[in-house]
Amino acid sequence: MVKTNAGRFFEDYHVGQVINHAVPRTIGSGERAAYHALYPARHALYSADTFAQGCGLPQSPMDDLAAFHVVFGKTVPDVSLNAVANLGYAQGRWLAPVYPGDTLRSSSEVIGLKQNSNGKTGVVYVRTRGFNQDDVAVLDYVRWVMVRKADPDAPAPETVVPDLAPVIDPADLIIPKGLDFSAYDFGLAGEDHRWGDYEIGEQIDHVDGVTIEEAEHMMATRLWQNTAKVHFDTSARPDGTRLIYGGHVISMARALSFNGLANAQMIVGLNGGAHANPCLAGQTVRAWSEVLDKAPTRAPGVGAIRLRLVATNGGAPFTLRGADGKYLPHVLLDLDYWALMPL
Repeated sequence: MVKTNAGRFFEDYHVGQVINHAVPRTIGSGERAAYHALYPARHALYSADTFAQGCGLPQSPMDDLAAFHVVFGKTVPDVSLNAVANLGYAQGRWLAPVYPGDTLRSSSEVIGLKQNSNGKTGVVYVRTRGFNQDDVAVLDYVRWVMVRKADPDAPAPETVVPDLAPVIDPADLIIPKGLDFSAYDFGLAGEDHRWGDYEIGEQIDHVDGVTIEEAEHMMATRLWQNTAKVHFDTSARPDGTRLIYGGHVISMARALSFNGLANAQMIVGLNGGAHANPCLAGQTVRAWSEVLDKAPTRAPGVGAIRLRLVATNGGAPFTLRGADGKYLPHVLLDLDYWALMPL
């Protein structure tokens, strides 16, 4: 009897399939230190209990993307162990803060399938939810991933592509209980720019760059128990390189965006995202943002701002697509998200 797990291939999925992922993880305070060691993360709400308490929270929560990585990592052995690439995200909402001491687990439902024309791979769409130890949902998002077929001759499933809203209605964003920016300390946060200072259409070059290292990338993926072969095994890719985990690029770009968006404190919605081109070790990641929309919220002193975050490995800032409509070769990430900012 074979006891090892080769992972699921494209023909192993069917629409409506529910997968409860193994190995829940209890998040300790060391997770924050590790996250801030891997990325130049400096948002005050995630750095100091006293600052978070001044904003109405009981303590400083885990960085939104750290929680995302934990929930995401649980899904990899069941969804993307045999992936060629993680392609995109949509309809993501952070539903409750994650605090040190919380235990997270994940569950996914297959909501779409589409075999590629080459007959060797297909795209799997899943909706994943993360839960804490009290079975409270903390995160909900859709992603789609290109997965290899074990048998190229296996019949193609019926094509089902889910209808995904391009933008989360700001009225559907979940504001953490008690959040109050009325007495927000801009001096401690690091910048004076508030919600009212940003205009729709404004573009911000975040100036700084960080060169991606093999060791840091592999430390990050191991921390979140992400077992996708393309991130560790150089024989899993034809060119013999290790593909940098897309979430590593997201977190790096988000951390770089502090310079210009220090007061975009909490990510609460993920409208969409695409890993436009592969990222490899040795590339220097830079980032720029564009303000796409703004909306008030019911929380005191809190506004929502919709941002496009673009990570690149070079090229001029604010360049995204060519004349053919395709992403330019230097674009690594195109992420559309909602954040909370003091008015």
